[in-house]
Amino acid sequence: MKNSKELMNRAADNIRILAASMVEKAKSGHPGGAMGGADFVNVLFSEFLVYDPENPRWEGRDRFFLDPGHMSPMLYSVLALTGKFTMDELQQFRQWGSPTPGHPEVDVMRGIENTSGPLGQGHTFAVGAAIAAKFLKARLGDVMNQTIYAYISDGGVQEEISQGSGRIAGHLGLDNLIMFYDSNDIQLSTECKDVTDEDVAKKYEAWGWKVITINGNDADEIRAALTEAKAVTGQPTLIIGKTIMGKGARKADNSSYEHNCATHGAPLGGDAYTNTVKNLGGNPEQPFQIFPEVAELYAKRREELKAIVGERYAAKAEWAKANPELAAKMEYWFSGKTPQVNWDAIQQKAGSATRGASATVLGALAEQVENMVCASADLSNSDKTDGFLKKTHAFTKNDFSGAFFQAGVSELTMACCCIGMALHGGVIPACGTFFVFSDYMKPAVRMAALMETPVKFIWTHDAFRVGEDGPTHEPVEQEAQIRLMEKLKNHKGHNSMLVLRPADCEETTQAWKLAMENTTTPTALIFSRQNIANLPEGNDYTQTAKGAYVVAGSDENPDVILLASGSEVSTLVAGTELLRKDGIKVRIVSVPSEGLFRSQSKEYQDSVLPAGVKKFGLTAGLPVNLLGLVGTDGKIWGLESFGFSAPYKVLDEKLGFTAENVYNQVKAMF
Repeated sequence: MKNSKELMNRAADNIRILAASMVEKAKSGHPGGAMGGADFVNVLFSEFLVYDPENPRWEGRDRFFLDPGHMSPMLYSVLALTGKFTMDELQQFRQWGSPTPGHPEVDVMRGIENTSGPLGQGHTFAVGAAIAAKFLKARLGDVMNQTIYAYISDGGVQEEISQGSGRIAGHLGLDNLIMFYDSNDIQLSTECKDVTDEDVAKKYEAWGWKVITINGNDADEIRAALTEAKAVTGQPTLIIGKTIMGKGARKADNSSYEHNCATHGAPLGGDAYTNTVKNLGGNPEQPFQIFPEVAELYAKRREELKAIVGERYAAKAEWAKANPELAAKMEYWFSGKTPQVNWDAIQQKAGSATRGASATVLGALAEQVENMVCASADLSNSDKTDGFLKKTHAFTKNDFSGAFFQAGVSELTMACCCIGMALHGGVIPACGTFFVFSDYMKPAVRMAALMETPVKFIWTHDAFRVGEDGPTHEPVEQEAQIRLMEKLKNHKGHNSMLVLRPADCEETTQAWKLAMENTTTPTALIFSRQNIANLPEGNDYTQTAKGAYVVAGSDENPDVILLASGSEVSTLVAGTELLRKDGIKVRIVSVPSEGLFRSQSKEYQDSVLPAGVKKFGLTAGLPVNLLGLVGTDGKIWGLESFGFSAPYKVLDEKLGFTAENVYNQVKAMF
């Protein structure tokens, strides 16, 4: 039922007062944008968004993704109207231990679907969620009829990721995606006209979006636009809402403070704040209140939702009765539990590149894990994600029966879309590209770690052995950067990421097993381009799960311990043959994951790397990769410069990644 414009304006003003008051009390934050966007979120939450107030994790709920996290006071305020936050919690905005941090952090039980990170990522998560919903609907049917709503600002439109996001959503015809663009023409330090004059509507239309332009502060126009957007088929919809930054704000002299950069990133302050609250119909002495008529509006919506959700649950029950196998699958997929995979049946070709070994595993996963989606940034035949693709087919507009996402050349966008799939739930996403391009993905990887989303990042061409492609394509420092995420703890005190660089094809199978079993953080899988000789016969690859282990064939009571990850382990094995000819007893340690290793007991760590024994590390990246394991008393041979363009075997010789150099370096330690 349509609410009166007077009531809707009153509710929006209530949100404006709460948002401005949160920032004022914290003496920090961004009131202007929140005040301008209040009308849209009020209409969305009081009339359109379908969710279960009693069961926030309901699989079939609509989802709302906020891109401009600095507008958190707007989100917290409207969620307070729905009963998800108390007035006391709003007053603790930006304070230690508060559930209302400066930028929203994912908390589905509180109605927050994503952590709002750098501008542009939030709405791209929404694109990924819309893809996940399409994927699941193709398998489960109308029980997955949810709408994905996104909210973007001028800054998000300017961030380059918006191009990838807009292109993909339009290309795939994501008609379950509705995005509101809060176009207030103001950003933090300038007016938008000082940095851009593009026609945003034409840009999105060129990508295949339906575009509706409205007065974003008019409840009737917002309602009409959302109603129209819900009826659109074959296209995502962009609602461009022309809004007023700091709507309702007044200065100390009671003149208008609207459309002013100063309201973007600072409290209104003193008399300006007092005048603003009065202007909006509030009490400056007691600003943290929900007006009685607004409380009644949201109570009515709660009752409406009970009826709507009741109907949806009844339909779901009928569907489950008619489709018990699908119902069981849906429950299992959304449980987030580890999928069942017959790992023992995976047969690897000895001496293959680990990217090829990964392809073998991906082929098995494509057949055995029905809710897995694999993506590639235009490199599926090089990063070998085509091992997955060969067992399925890529998404196309109107057809999400396949399970492969061809993202095109857009590594950051691809990563964020995969994170969005994971946030939506029910889907296990993986994405691949060259390791050097992880540089483009790092902001998304960090967000995945912060949100504890178990995306599998597949990075191939892991070192200078990319060879002829030269230094632009040869990762050197990238492993050090990603391995920092093993050292960084998340807020639960766990390693924020699992990073695995397997030593050969068999260790690759074990690495993938660990990745699929890791349901609580993102995983990095780092693979070689070139073939790698298998580790010695009899090696117990299940020890990969310990992060570091003694390779088969190692000597008892060693004189020296040689350690590495990835292809360098086989180089150590070759060097060991030369050392043993000189009577040197050698232990070889494979370290696919220092983070996992440091999570083992001290007794185990000491048994693998005992103190008082010489240690030599070999890494195709920066020496710091192994410093925490070798220690300052040991020796590390690594690469301390950019790579060079030449065949990889020539580079091995020139850069000292040979059995002979291992022999020479270790001999010099005695």
